[in-house]
Amino acid sequence: MDGLYKTYGSEYLASDPLYFPRLFKADKDREIAGLIAASLAYGRVAQIKKSISSVLDIMDNEPYAFTMAFDPKRGQKLFSGFKHRFNDSRDISCLIYYAKQMIKNSGSIGGFFKEGVLSKNEDMKASLSSFVKYTLTLDSEPIYGRKKLPEKAGVRFFFPSPEDGSPCKRLNLYLRWMIRKDDGLDFGIWKFIEPSKLIMPLDTHVARISRLLGLSKAPAASWRMAEEVTAALRTLDPRDPVKYDFSICRLGILSECPSKRDVKKCGLCGIKDVCIVK
Repeated sequence: MDGLYKTYGSEYLASDPLYFPRLFKADKDREIAGLIAASLAYGRVAQIKKSISSVLDIMDNEPYAFTMAFDPKRGQKLFSGFKHRFNDSRDISCLIYYAKQMIKNSGSIGGFFKEGVLSKNEDMKASLSSFVKYTLTLDSEPIYGRKKLPEKAGVRFFFPSPEDGSPCKRLNLYLRWMIRKDDGLDFGIWKFIEPSKLIMPLDTHVARISRLLGLSKAPAASWRMAEEVTAALRTLDPRDPVKYDFSICRLGILSECPSKRDVKKCGLCGIKDVCIVK
């Protein structure tokens, strides 16, 4: 696993949504670009990259300045025609408006998240649930036309809760980017949470390969499965268990780990000796 971690480093960034926040030097820009990139990190890689690039272009590639000057009513016109699978212009406008409110209320998105962390001993499930709960109480009326966020508002898709059993892949991905130390991939911007607290971001690739590695027997991605996989990886690195996420995900995204056994590819795989499929 450590060999896999060393194999897939920053030279593979172009295959990942993390490529986009890495384009910025200032933490305040990275924090916002990261939230956008992680929120849209679902579906086909090509479409994900296209959608993230489109949003950042509209922001004139100045995420922080754009966000702080953002007018939610005018914003919907700016993003008119935007569509990324389940989400549209209203949803991306609301996401940016939420980010603006977080920063105005708490100084940064990280500061807003920190306010929901009740103690250093609190696990990530409680902290993330608190973050989601308070985010969804922020003002959304200029966008959806109601004081209370509608149950079917698309922005809710960006903020699932562990309390509902969701693996919260995209939020855990964002937390990984913000919290893990800067290793050419992640940023280490949020210093108030130890990387040991992080939970593995489970997408379809990571969930499938985690089962092949015997890290979990769960049939489908869920918060429970994410905790199981993370617990297994903590036996390898208790201080930084999710450092393996990027490399495991590369095996799926780059089609290095096929869905069906392939004699040639499986024979060249660096972790074939620990794969339970022989």
